[in-house]
Amino acid sequence: MKSLPFLILYFAAIAAGDNSTFSPRDYILLDCGASGQSKDQDGRTWDGDTGSKYAPLWLNSAGSQASNQDSSVPQYPYLTARVFTSPLTYSFPLGAGRKYVRLYFYPSNYSNHAAADGIFSVTAGPITLLHNFSAYQTVAALNYAYLIREFSVNVSSTGLNLTFTPSKNYSNSYAFINGIEIASMPDLFSATTPLLVTGGTPLQYPIPDDWAMETVYRLNVGGQAISPAGDSGLYRSWADDSLYIYGAAYGVTYSADPNVTIQYSTSLPEYIAPTDVYSTARSMGPDPTVSKNYNLTWILSVDAGFFYLVRLHFCEIQYPITKINQRVFDIYLSNQTAQEQADVIAWSGGIGNPVYRDYVVPTSGSGIMDLWVALHPDLRTKAEYSDAILNGMEVFKLQNSDNNLAGPNPDFLPQTDYEPGKILKNQNSNSKKTPMIVGGVVGVAAIIALAILLLVIYKRKKKGKKAKDAGTSDGPSGWLPLSLYENSNSAASAKTNTTGSYASSLPSNLCRHFSFAEIESATNKFDETRLLGVGGFGKVYRGEFDDGTKVAIKRGNPMSEQGVHEFQTEIEMLSKLRHRHLVSLIGYCEENREMILVYDYMAHGTLREHLYKTQKPPLPWKQRLEICIGAARGLHYLHTGAKHTIIHRDVKTTNILLDEKWVAKVSDFGLSKTGPTVDNTHVSTVVKGSFGYLDPEYYRRQQLTEKSDVYSFGVVLFEVICARPALNSSLPKEQVSLAEWALHCQKKGMLDHIIDPYLKGKIAPQCFKKFAETAEKCVSDQGIDRPATGDVLWNLEFALQLQESAEESGVFMVDESLEVVDGGKKDVDDPSMESRTTTMTTSSTMSMGGRSIVSEDSDGLTPSAVFSQIMNPKGR
Repeated sequence: MKSLPFLILYFAAIAAGDNSTFSPRDYILLDCGASGQSKDQDGRTWDGDTGSKYAPLWLNSAGSQASNQDSSVPQYPYLTARVFTSPLTYSFPLGAGRKYVRLYFYPSNYSNHAAADGIFSVTAGPITLLHNFSAYQTVAALNYAYLIREFSVNVSSTGLNLTFTPSKNYSNSYAFINGIEIASMPDLFSATTPLLVTGGTPLQYPIPDDWAMETVYRLNVGGQAISPAGDSGLYRSWADDSLYIYGAAYGVTYSADPNVTIQYSTSLPEYIAPTDVYSTARSMGPDPTVSKNYNLTWILSVDAGFFYLVRLHFCEIQYPITKINQRVFDIYLSNQTAQEQADVIAWSGGIGNPVYRDYVVPTSGSGIMDLWVALHPDLRTKAEYSDAILNGMEVFKLQNSDNNLAGPNPDFLPQTDYEPGKILKNQNSNSKKTPMIVGGVVGVAAIIALAILLLVIYKRKKKGKKAKDAGTSDGPSGWLPLSLYENSNSAASAKTNTTGSYASSLPSNLCRHFSFAEIESATNKFDETRLLGVGGFGKVYRGEFDDGTKVAIKRGNPMSEQGVHEFQTEIEMLSKLRHRHLVSLIGYCEENREMILVYDYMAHGTLREHLYKTQKPPLPWKQRLEICIGAARGLHYLHTGAKHTIIHRDVKTTNILLDEKWVAKVSDFGLSKTGPTVDNTHVSTVVKGSFGYLDPEYYRRQQLTEKSDVYSFGVVLFEVICARPALNSSLPKEQVSLAEWALHCQKKGMLDHIIDPYLKGKIAPQCFKKFAETAEKCVSDQGIDRPATGDVLWNLEFALQLQESAEESGVFMVDESLEVVDGGKKDVDDPSMESRTTTMTTSSTMSMGGRSIVSEDSDGLTPSAVFSQIMNPKGR
């Protein structure tokens, strides 16, 4: 009998483990317009609807194919579509209970049907999911290639009928569908009763079991996007929350302490949200002076006139927050108090224990509106830390009393390259090569790696008195990326009148515009004591806004060779991109003929200044590896995560910046180019870049590809392990180019002779081998022989695993006697060896097309600089 308590605990643990995943009873993947079976990129098997038991008996012929198949669109289920001009119903015999219904759309010209004419409604039994829906108009506004709409419906024992009906209000209208996914889902909504937020005391608001919902947002707060395949078998997608942060006050993001394990329970199983959601977080930061004077705020555009279920996920994941009343905060939803004195430890019972809270927010009116989610420290409790935390966020639209979930189509955006009628007019044109995996509703996108292409617009909105933002009642101008509901009537451009001759061509709707007065105030009128460095574009200053946000402000020099084009390219590129490993452009100023760019402040400057020509201590090998991995992730996103492939064209160690946590971020997009179209292998363009990093194939043929960035990154990898410049004219001729010399040594098995002496004996042999082989392949003479950035990233992550495993077992390189660099055994004090405190100018001149190109890649290096153009003013 003594063993009974043990058995009870044992079976309880098994039960808890069984709750961690969910196996759906009903799981249907229907590839519309196709026959037979096909496997998608995640390995899931789709069944064609031709002759399917779910389709009408007369549906026994193949469907239609798009006239142009965008290269960013996965084949399945988007290769074919079922197109119809009269109502069509799919009938699914299902067990009773709540189901996910995901609808897959790729708007294109199908047969003689124009993409813009695809306007239709979709019903699920008595529930209207979509009404007069235009997938064409939606992807045009979102700048997506395709989309997914996710719904949650409660199914009776008779099954589910999905009916697609062309709109009667538009001539030539038709309906189409590329794929239908139906899956049983666990009970996610009945475990707790949400609180209704109306401005008074929040009241309980039970959600009827038979109500339908639409997923509007699903965000991994403080972490990277999570692909559907990484979510507990439910195939949900979690987007990066930084796209929705209000203003420049992003707070601080962090991951779980290594000693903290996320502990699920029977009351909160893993399928509520994956571990990756709870193991990252965003807080307001460690400075109480700053935290007390702003709200950490997200802006989410939604359809007015509906109720919304807002689920907030919390988990304390870092010491020292282990006790009650250490971090206490208030939660505001749409400027109304939703929760006072929120204390995650008090809710969850301890560090590493997930918990969530549900709130229902009513909205009124019609059209589009903003739903605000804001956190602020609760000062009344006198908690130990003036801070707030959030790990994840989900927003669901609840059906109204008319059994309706449908909202309006978003408006077309200005300046989008997805023009109305473009598909129909250019049926034979090449589609853009845009390796992007995205879905429709934000958070439901099929994102493979780390990515979302976005547009941002300026917002002004009056905040309620409960929202204690540091700005005025109108609130400071800020970021609001494009969502499904963007271009609302409340959205306004913040662009002020300017006198600059180039003002009219700037994309004022893409990012925040600063007045010159704001810039002067942030830099104390460009105080030279705040100077970070001088580059080819101009001077860079450290700035600080009134809310405490630290920034780097790059002020264009009118006499600079780099001017309006680089200024515009930087704004247009970075304002559309958001990624943990890309430097964030906050805004710009163009008043008084000024060209000023405002970025996040990078506390640790450039990667180069931690490798050589510096008095700073050398970086440990593992940290160098992690920096390389971060930079590779940024490049991988540029190449595959945006709607159009983006080629950086100037990858080098001065364009890899390091924030206060040593997170690597790729910077300087002034030379970036959009990649080739699907039927082309390259972009023909004038050669630009920095010598020492320049792809020889690109230089010879003037044909730019993503592999040009891979070559440059290979030079960076050699630079990281050898701690010497890409070009050093003081060395013997055969050693001047690091890429050539390191490649020669690697092929001879002598690369370990030229690595940074500081690293001797500190690199695990297998890690060294993998890293060296990766760098070697990157600098192959021909692009076809170089790996893709995704493969480079994988190899580097594997190298890091090898290093960590070796450190645990104590296995390292034993040849510590070699104090050699650049070609053979040399004394450490040999003058030909570059010292860490040397300041040297190198230049090389090459001729192309009758004109010389001068590289001054190391001219005027300033160790304290944080931006690439400071460190490399003319290396173009």
